[in-house]
Amino acid sequence: MANGSELRDFLVSRRARITPEQAKLPAYGGNRRVAGLRREEVAVLAGVSVDYYTKLERGAVGVVSESVLDAVARALQLTPTERDHLFHLTGTTASLRTISRPELVLVRPAVQRILDGLDESPASVGTVTRGLIAANALGRATYSPLYDDAPEGTPNTARYTFLNPSAKIFFIEWDTAAANLVANLRRELGTDPHNRALQHLIDELNRDSAEFHALWRSHDVRTHDAGIKSIRHPIVGELHLTFEAMPLPADPGQNLIIYGAEPGSETADRLRLLASWSATTTAPDTAT
Repeated sequence: MANGSELRDFLVSRRARITPEQAKLPAYGGNRRVAGLRREEVAVLAGVSVDYYTKLERGAVGVVSESVLDAVARALQLTPTERDHLFHLTGTTASLRTISRPELVLVRPAVQRILDGLDESPASVGTVTRGLIAANALGRATYSPLYDDAPEGTPNTARYTFLNPSAKIFFIEWDTAAANLVANLRRELGTDPHNRALQHLIDELNRDSAEFHALWRSHDVRTHDAGIKSIRHPIVGELHLTFEAMPLPADPGQNLIIYGAEPGSETADRLRLLASWSATTTAPDTAT
């Protein structure tokens, strides 16, 4: 079975977070040597033998039926995203498998025109490895610290978040943003375990950032395709932006990310100010 160690670590981490009380099991054996559920308790909840579940957790079984994985997912109280991650790690459902492709680092002209047409909203295109490969003017202005961090290359949200100390000032809720980013990267790797660019990024961050390493070891898996992004912009101050991330079907691995502000809010006013500042700083100098 592919991803044997990943599967083991994921299942161990998931059963460690559930108490017998949460699983509606009697807390027998007062001196528990493990956090959360024991293997035999998960086996009972899933309706499989202890021997079979132990082999599954070790990645030592072959083909696993979807019904068994569904039972294990229910026993461990997995979220839908975590359930999909479990299926990816076991390679059980063909429809969930992906074929690793080289990362597309250029956007099509049609996509760039869409970005530029969104002149009142910050917008960008990101990759699986969290590179910002395209943006409109307001998108570049909004994330100007990331562009300053990569003056001759592609800004990368993951590297900036964990390797640049200023990220903890720029992202108002850095702890939440960092945890969500790592949980997203783990989901991406489970979906496409042979993605060399993604694995290289994760290896680099594990090596160079103790905070990333600690979050990576938690084995949390989440999607984060919509919500609120709170940043402290060096020019206009705090911005609390809504965002939506949408995959571009014609360009696998690329996502269109659009930000906005609640009408009439202070953030909306500051976003207009930022747009004006951006237009001033990027306009060609026509003075003679």
